[in-house]
Amino acid sequence: MKSARLTINGTRRSFTVDPHKILIDLLRDDLDLTGTKQSCDRKGQCGTCVVLVNGTAVRSCLKKVVDLEGASVTTVEGLGTPEKPHPIQEAFVLSGAIQCGFCTPGLVMATKALLDKNPNPDVRTIKRSLAMNFCRCTGYRKIIDAVILSGRFLRGETTPEEYRRKLTTGRGWIGVSYPRPSSMLKACGLAKFTADIRFEDALELALVHSTEDHALIKSIDVEAAKKMPGVVGIMTAEDIKGTNRIRVVAPDQPVLCEDKVRTLGDPIIAIAAETRDEARAAAAAVEVTYERLPAMMTPEEALAPGAVQIHNHSPNLCYTQPLVKGDADKAFSESTVVVEAEFSSPMVHQAPLEPEVSIAYLEGEGEKAQLVVIGRSIAIHLHMAQIKEAVGWDNMRYKEPYVGGQFGIKASVTTEAVTAAAALHFKRPIRYVPSLKESMLTTSKRHPYRARLKLAADAKGYLTALGYDFTINKGAYANAGTGATLDRSLYMLQGSYHIPNIRAFGRLVYTNNATGGSARGAGPPETMFALESAMDMLAEKMKIDPLEFRRMNSLKPGQGKATGTITEEWPFAELCDAIRPHYQRARQEAVDFNARGGPLKRGVGLGAHSFGIGDPGDTAKLIIELDPDNGITIYAAVADPGEGNDSLLTQMAAHRLGLPLEKVRLYTRDTDKTADTGAAWGSRMTWMAGNALINAIEQMEKVMTETSARTYEGLRNAGKPTRYEGSFTNPGKYAFHPETGQGDNFVSECHNIQMAEVEVDTHTGKVRVLRMTSAVDAGTVIHPQNFEGQLEGGMDQGVGYALREEYIHGKTNDYVTYKFPTIMDSFDMEIVIQETPRLKGPLGATGVGEMTMVPTAPAVTNAIKDACGIRIYDLPATPNKISNALRKMEKQLIAT
Repeated sequence: MKSARLTINGTRRSFTVDPHKILIDLLRDDLDLTGTKQSCDRKGQCGTCVVLVNGTAVRSCLKKVVDLEGASVTTVEGLGTPEKPHPIQEAFVLSGAIQCGFCTPGLVMATKALLDKNPNPDVRTIKRSLAMNFCRCTGYRKIIDAVILSGRFLRGETTPEEYRRKLTTGRGWIGVSYPRPSSMLKACGLAKFTADIRFEDALELALVHSTEDHALIKSIDVEAAKKMPGVVGIMTAEDIKGTNRIRVVAPDQPVLCEDKVRTLGDPIIAIAAETRDEARAAAAAVEVTYERLPAMMTPEEALAPGAVQIHNHSPNLCYTQPLVKGDADKAFSESTVVVEAEFSSPMVHQAPLEPEVSIAYLEGEGEKAQLVVIGRSIAIHLHMAQIKEAVGWDNMRYKEPYVGGQFGIKASVTTEAVTAAAALHFKRPIRYVPSLKESMLTTSKRHPYRARLKLAADAKGYLTALGYDFTINKGAYANAGTGATLDRSLYMLQGSYHIPNIRAFGRLVYTNNATGGSARGAGPPETMFALESAMDMLAEKMKIDPLEFRRMNSLKPGQGKATGTITEEWPFAELCDAIRPHYQRARQEAVDFNARGGPLKRGVGLGAHSFGIGDPGDTAKLIIELDPDNGITIYAAVADPGEGNDSLLTQMAAHRLGLPLEKVRLYTRDTDKTADTGAAWGSRMTWMAGNALINAIEQMEKVMTETSARTYEGLRNAGKPTRYEGSFTNPGKYAFHPETGQGDNFVSECHNIQMAEVEVDTHTGKVRVLRMTSAVDAGTVIHPQNFEGQLEGGMDQGVGYALREEYIHGKTNDYVTYKFPTIMDSFDMEIVIQETPRLKGPLGATGVGEMTMVPTAPAVTNAIKDACGIRIYDLPATPNKISNALRKMEKQLIAT
């Protein structure tokens, strides 16, 4: 042990520490300064742990305490408090730079270090200074805005009070960017995420994961592990009293594997110890003997004759669904122009920064004890039911702390079930903090697609027919639903267009690859990459401008979607008009640039989509209660991993009831009092929770009108309730006709057309996105900053999907190998908002969060084609693919 003296947040402290102790552990574990976050396993990759050491931004996960003798350390908690925030914290809040907030403390501290040295940095300097600070939510646009606004505050050009007044004064509650209810807590590092919660007597959990893709478990030797320091016990599948299966549709995913592993990383043994290091050391000492089975990583391998069946309950071809509208064969034969091509899209990791940490403990004694799970779910009631069944304990409560961004990954139970089972088995609180490598290995991913698409038009350029045959790599387990992603591809197959004749067939295949699950968009990003590429191919063949081609083929009210549902509203053509001046400007600029000559070529590309929101038959519940001070409390399981659902509920309720924002309280992250509002996926919360909230308010207002009582005391005196449960159910039934796929469809859409401006280096194949422009209509905009933040973050993810991101099971194990987007990859963005109030939407609004990345990839690849003549059919569009295609094209030109 060694001694070290440091000044931490202005207080001189002396410590006796292990020579290897890292600063982040001293701050988080010893001093409970949990605003400093940990994400990348002390690799210095993510920047969530940045603090100031002697005024310099330092990644605290890389610094040993003993090397900092005499240093002054400042964490985000030492910068300001919610009651007295630092101007930088104010700027991040007021700029809308805080979504989930997990990365915020590190960004705030890096900004402080920059502005202390350079109070008026330009954008290039900001990017360089924050290059090691990752954010997955925002696309970095509003972070740059926050740094610039911070500088203005510090230079005295304006004040937070003046800026706040300008932002919000005299404008009502709707369409105004009031600071989000949780944003200042996050800016000050005081919002507690799961990893920030501690129990003094908690055991730490570690798992033994499969090292094989597909194998029988022949033996497990735990003798050495039992004798390791700190080990309290070992849990196997036999110790789990429930089904030991996480069931969504099929109960196919073991909490702990009994006799067979189906993918690399499958959990086999859980070890509890006094410390995380001791648990992980013991897990490394367990020896598992396997009998290998054929590993089938692709659908082609899993469907080959004689292929081993991965699951007993289902063949490897686990789900199929046709879709037939009109007579596609006849339409193709009569069409003037037809294009056809094969497309593929890769497996992608959602890449949130918050680790999949879970905590579980028992409250009470014996059989009456309540099992409490603390996790990062976006569907606390659903996940609680799944865990109850898996671990065999009915008296349960699920608590959701503040959670980081998720992009679909938190739609699945990952660490919560095994943590809950361990709490029951060991009868002590359990904390499970997986490593980043474990997180990459064991969580669900975006499904890889392979498809053949055929698209036709008549002599006037109107679409006549679409053929789409596609295969999805399901991976090892059903996860978020056996056919949900395939279904969504078919529901939205027409995109934004009127296509009278469609013939499609989708198949979902179990393999031994990583499990496919929910991911932003879930189906349409893959499908629209193919359709929007084909739209450009067809427009080129017909010599019609790509924007005009999209506009003239827009679906119209009264026409049918892919499943036959007739539309009532469809303001897509107007979006084409809205983006036209931007498109004309970009086209001319690209022509002028390319006229200079040289290896750099610029291009412009479009992508569009109309994203379905509100599944047929979906339902949501929500409770409001009038409080003694005549404010209200909303009880609803509405998760908010960054989208802005807290603002949505608060501002909608304040608007309808004429209340100040501070009198609208939210209770949303605990199953004990909340109504089951459903999952925060599918961009459904604005539509579903918003409509349920309006219904609850209408019930209360009806009683108030009948009794002429508008206060808590008045309702009580009239003998009327102060608590009202609102509900909302979409019309229709979620079911395809088994032979034609016809049936009810989504009840609302968010419409979008995006334009990419890119620069291609024809020597290297490297692509630089210069600007993305997004024209969008999602009805009434409740909170403009939140709305823009979803669009900007989605475009950033869409560009990553187009150009860089690909998960390779067992090889992608950190942010570097995944090519996580940094602020240096960020680009200019412009947003064009059109508000067409939805007929049945809450206050005319609908959702936006997932649509934002759907058209981005085809817009980028269409721009690449426009720049250098190369069409990319297989994502991502890497420099190697582009340069190889350019060389091939050059050889073909020489040969001719």
